Amino acid sequence: MTDIASIVSEIAEDMRAHEHRGKVADYIPALAAVPDSKFGIAVVLHDGTVHTAGHAEEPFSIQSISKVFALTLALGAVGDQLWQRVGREPSGSAFNSIVQLETEHGIPRNPFINAGAIVVCDVLLGRLQPREAIGQMLRFVRMVAGDESIAIDEAVASAEQDTGFRNMALANYMRAFGNVHAPVELVLGTYFHFCALAMSCRQLAMAGRYLMDGGRSDGHSVISPRRARRINALMMSCGHYDNSGDFAYRTGLPGKSGVGGGILAVAPGIASIAVWSPGLNPSGNSHLGQIALERLVQRTGWSVFEPRLSGA
Repeated sequence: MTDIASIVSEIAEDMRAHEHRGKVADYIPALAAVPDSKFGIAVVLHDGTVHTAGHAEEPFSIQSISKVFALTLALGAVGDQLWQRVGREPSGSAFNSIVQLETEHGIPRNPFINAGAIVVCDVLLGRLQPREAIGQMLRFVRMVAGDESIAIDEAVASAEQDTGFRNMALANYMRAFGNVHAPVELVLGTYFHFCALAMSCRQLAMAGRYLMDGGRSDGHSVISPRRARRINALMMSCGHYDNSGDFAYRTGLPGKSGVGGGILAVAPGIASIAVWSPGLNPSGNSHLGQIALERLVQRTGWSVFEPRLSGA
């Protein structure tokens, strides 16, 4: 029997002492102010057991990890029609790149780069007003995490609005191609509020259980097993921007990162995992978070590419 509690504790201690911690995102004051000494990890096993270490109870801005939940909601709203407006291929480019939109006629490569997530928000606004879409997101995340205290950090949302010039360019560019329908300011306001969700590692790992357990959470169906598999596939191939291949190579787990330093990772049928360390690598992914997940997989054998997944 693998001693997950000891492994989690040892990884947190190793990360606490790690010399190279990456660079904290500095384009939003609330993110820039987070000390790079922070590190948290939470592992929720299939049987409901939770193991945490470090700053696992401290909320942080999940940023682009919210794109996983937004995608889940959009697929629930329009199903596979979504793929007429967003691709399912790795981008190989930075998360906020505009380059491919010119040659690909305003169709983003996947729903996890900024352009794709903006289109996902526009899809949701095809049926809801911005306030309703934001409320739907909050209700969904609180439900899958089993925690009504989860909230949006309005200061972060406001700062995103003040600094999001590149996202404004992406949205306007796609609107010029006819792939954004609602007013750009409403789409971006919704997008910025999604990114400003604040969650702890424990809450985030709890929220990821439906992707770990074939679409189920707390014994209740959230999405179909088929949809859970497909979201996990997209997380594996596209969840870390132009660093996605390397992340898959090193960890062998579906995962989604955010510039707040968080990563949600899934070992299907075994565990939902969240790590947080605000220092980023050049691709905008948590430097220590990736190292921690690689070590976790080395110790547990949880990679989806193992001949046989070893349970906890």
